[in-house]
Amino acid sequence: MSKPYGKPDRIVVALGGNALGNNPVEQIEAVSNTAHALLGLIEQGNEIIITHGNGPQVGMIQNAFAAAHDAIGTPEMPLPECGAMSQGYIGYHLQQGIGREMHKRYKRWHAATVVTQIECDPDDPAFKNPTKPIGPFYTEEQAKEFMAEDPSKVFIEDSGRGWRRVVASPDPKKIVEADSILNLLDNEFIVIACGGGGIPVVRDYENKGCYKGVPAVIDKDLGGELL
Repeated sequence: MSKPYGKPDRIVVALGGNALGNNPVEQIEAVSNTAHALLGLIEQGNEIIITHGNGPQVGMIQNAFAAAHDAIGTPEMPLPECGAMSQGYIGYHLQQGIGREMHKRYKRWHAATVVTQIECDPDDPAFKNPTKPIGPFYTEEQAKEFMAEDPSKVFIEDSGRGWRRVVASPDPKKIVEADSILNLLDNEFIVIACGGGGIPVVRDYENKGCYKGVPAVIDKDLGGELL
């Protein structure tokens, strides 16, 4: 790809959620190995934007809160907040892993994580046909009880393993923090953004058009493509 003289290419690097391990200890090790390759791209004269999956990590967060809710009545954690938590701690590990690698190479670059919201169309047909399974498995009796308590939640039987909640997977339309991401890149930051595809939000026209989170999942490949 041709580029103006002296102007670096900007590369989006996508890390799969499963490739980051099944727990924080495995994730730290995976990130340390990945940081070596990431800095190699920068040393070749590129700017990099890192995005990542978060399916296993969100599942871990949801399962933990579900178990705490059942055991001691801890409030359940909404899906958008679980997505934000995963973006934060995966970004934290990436920043530290990149920082360690920079220290080895005597580099003084900076890395920053942007907890990223993705605007969706509230009329997207996906909201009427939720298909993305999330969270723990339940018995049929439990699932029907949950749906009776909260009709907005949909549970389906999942391959003979039990019942799971399913949510919508709408198309991403806009990165809310796009200007912040570009500003960081223009100031030579290594940017981590759109983790897990981004947190799905829609305009709340009952509150002056501000954004509000919705219980949905953005396909990480579509989120990365938008990025």
